[in-house]
Amino acid sequence: MSTNTLGTTRKLGNSDLDLTAIGFGAWAIGGGGWQFGWGSQDDQESVAAIRHAIGKGINWIDTAAVYGLGHSEEVVAHALEGVSEKPYVFTKCAMTWGEDRQIVRTLKQIRQECEDSLKRLKLDAIDLYQIHWPIPDEEIEEGWGTMADLQKEGKVRWIGVSNFNVSQMERALKIAPITSLQPPYSMLNRTNEAEILPFCEKKGIGVINYSPMQSGLLTGKMTKERVAAFPDDDFRKKAKAFQEPQLTRNLALADKLKEIGAKHGVEAGVVAIAWTLHNPAVTAAIVGGRSAQQVDGVLPAATFRLSEAEFNQITESL
Repeated sequence: MSTNTLGTTRKLGNSDLDLTAIGFGAWAIGGGGWQFGWGSQDDQESVAAIRHAIGKGINWIDTAAVYGLGHSEEVVAHALEGVSEKPYVFTKCAMTWGEDRQIVRTLKQIRQECEDSLKRLKLDAIDLYQIHWPIPDEEIEEGWGTMADLQKEGKVRWIGVSNFNVSQMERALKIAPITSLQPPYSMLNRTNEAEILPFCEKKGIGVINYSPMQSGLLTGKMTKERVAAFPDDDFRKKAKAFQEPQLTRNLALADKLKEIGAKHGVEAGVVAIAWTLHNPAVTAAIVGGRSAQQVDGVLPAATFRLSEAEFNQITESL
């Protein structure tokens, strides 16, 4: 552990990467027009959000080649031009696309994907390279072997996985160490809590969880009207958590988080993030931001922590 302007940092797994408790998630800044997009996004706002986050002390960015079909990586590179203290840059592979913009899941093109990401990001080496999804399952060994080779060659500094289960991680570990897992984890999605997170803690695998605010549902700013107005190219329009009967329950939970947050002068989303960071297996949380204003709203999550009583109060209501 060490400290920066955003408080205590934590070492990620077996790496030399000391992370602030929250990192900048660059999924939404990929924009719309692709299968898992968040609707249209202004690139200038994205660049401003990234630079604001870095200026405030956030020291890592998580993106992926597939976000906006390469666009998110390009925006990240643009945002980092001229920045004196560069943050760590993490990205992901194993989701490719062609001219038809349709996504193909394969672990057989990782070497080429890495070269393409390095070019888009304008980097000599990627700080953490992650297999985005373990699909197809039968290609895991081949894909992870390529990841290990890229690390030996210095094209990537550390290698991790995302959305893997325990048995898949065990298979990968037979080939090379896993620095980190990136799983979905929020108070609305606890499927990884029983087995996967304890496994990572036991094996010394770092965890950077994504969607701690459940794609904006737990920010305290989501409403039924806003959900109804989502554009067709926002993936959340079809997500079950944003549809009834779940939506009413989820917004009610966000209201509870607002009440707890108000006592501390922080937003509901900060409480939601803090709830995930309470788990000892979690190293740090990925927090998306589409504007400098959104970044300011979640920055307190870098240092805010729930008391045991508050954590238990929330958990008992889930």
